[in-house]
Amino acid sequence: MKRLLLVLALTILVAACASTSPITKKTDQPTSKDQTNTGMVLPTEEKAFVKAIRNFDRKAIIAQWGEPAKADDVKIKGTNKIIASIWHYHYVNTDENGNYFETTELDFIDDKVVQVVFLNNDGSDTVENKSQPDEIPKN
Repeated sequence: MKRLLLVLALTILVAACASTSPITKKTDQPTSKDQTNTGMVLPTEEKAFVKAIRNFDRKAIIAQWGEPAKADDVKIKGTNKIIASIWHYHYVNTDENGNYFETTELDFIDDKVVQVVFLNNDGSDTVENKSQPDEIPKN
């Protein structure tokens, strides 16, 4: 849960910074809410993928990759409105040497990917020693 809150805070910050950018290209944005860019193919190489993913919405990503292996949604308390999501896919992206990352994490705000994380693990939030609470060391 701590990780989810941290990622949500970071994605909100990234989205806020991106929305204040004075330079935007109309070609980077879909022309209608229903446009999914399904004619485009997501590249697998990490750098090309990061550049291309902003042109895809959830529907287009699902059309190419299917449903995510794991999805965590953040809703407004008392409603069912999803405001942010974290999706995990496995073995879909490669590094510059062609080696696959075990997990690709896509962080969404509304319908837009705002952050991509490549992981060399399965993306689970396991804690090795759960019997000990988190503590801040004393100076």
